[in-house]
Amino acid sequence: MANNSVLRRIVSLITKHNILSIGTKYFPTTELETEYVDMFNYTQTMLMEIDKANITTESIFTNLVRDVGRENIPENHSFYELLPAQNKIDEYALVSKIIMGSDRYMYVELSEPSYIIDYFTDIILRENGEIIERSETEIVSRLMSKNDAIRIAIKLVGIGLDNNIRVRAAAGMTGAAAIERSIKFNKEVGDVPGVAFTKLGGEYALVLDTPFKLGQSEHAEYQHYLFIDIVDSTNFISKHGKNKLVELMTSVKEFMENCEGHIEGYREGGDDLIARFPSKGVAIRAGLDCAWFILNNGAKVKIGIGRSRREAGERANIAEGIKGFGALTLIVFDLANGLYAYYVPSDFSRTLCELFTTKKGKLVTAFLLVFILCYLLAVLGFGLYGILVFIIVVAYYTLK
Repeated sequence: MANNSVLRRIVSLITKHNILSIGTKYFPTTELETEYVDMFNYTQTMLMEIDKANITTESIFTNLVRDVGRENIPENHSFYELLPAQNKIDEYALVSKIIMGSDRYMYVELSEPSYIIDYFTDIILRENGEIIERSETEIVSRLMSKNDAIRIAIKLVGIGLDNNIRVRAAAGMTGAAAIERSIKFNKEVGDVPGVAFTKLGGEYALVLDTPFKLGQSEHAEYQHYLFIDIVDSTNFISKHGKNKLVELMTSVKEFMENCEGHIEGYREGGDDLIARFPSKGVAIRAGLDCAWFILNNGAKVKIGIGRSRREAGERANIAEGIKGFGALTLIVFDLANGLYAYYVPSDFSRTLCELFTTKKGKLVTAFLLVFILCYLLAVLGFGLYGILVFIIVVAYYTLK
């Protein structure tokens, strides 16, 4: 479904925004992954490009500074590109991040045994990390996010430099991936202190070979905000009643709280709310779940995700300005330096998509037959009957 190029072009033409995928080509391996992949494909959720990202080595570093915090990047550093990222957004990788969560493994290696490994362990635990394995010179741990892993790794490298110990660290989806990334760092850059990581499919390394002091910064527990607003709630109330809206929003509120969200600015009976989440991936997943749920209950919704309440609200307003044949259900968020959205089609739109996908041959045949019959009727002076022919032929070929 993700590669249905003709349908993607049609929807892109209607919405005036490029559709990158319909459903997902992600291959699930667990029950949870299967559940989400089935929902992506059943609802035909589409990845929409609003403002195309320009992915370069420079933009990757800019995003790193933004995500980790400028105060956490030493002034004296060297930034290496081990494997360039493709200048495109991969829906497979995005779905993987959403489904599998944002937690990442960090591998830390000391050039020689040292007492500072105990200090490293304490730092990781204070940062809500989990120690998976440890030896005299190595630690494998799990952190809440890739950005946390990079930020903490930089701190550990600095401590190593202060104690004349070379520390090399790497972040990865698994412990094995982090170790492999560290080995590649050593092979391609050298036996130097630093941090290796991936960004948008590319592999990069930050070399830190001179002592440094980092600025004082407190890591925020929640970094991403989700703004959700029911589209045309007045019309929804007129159809279903005020109690239905209250019931719907209460369910959304409770669901977000169960998904690590902290609710802000919600008043019972209202049609919008703001929630804070510990990572963008968790926020997008919560947004998708809520959009699927709300749409299934007869309403449309606009959702914006950002690093501040204002940014999230602005992105929800961007969603309001994107139309098809009417208002769309969209979850708008940033990727790299671009802006993207998940578009969840309504039941009617999904039916049309399924009709086009499963009965494409019949539709083409119907079109050709209608064209020929209408042309003949027009030549004979019975052009008005073409409308009747159109209805009969399309109904026959699509419903038989």
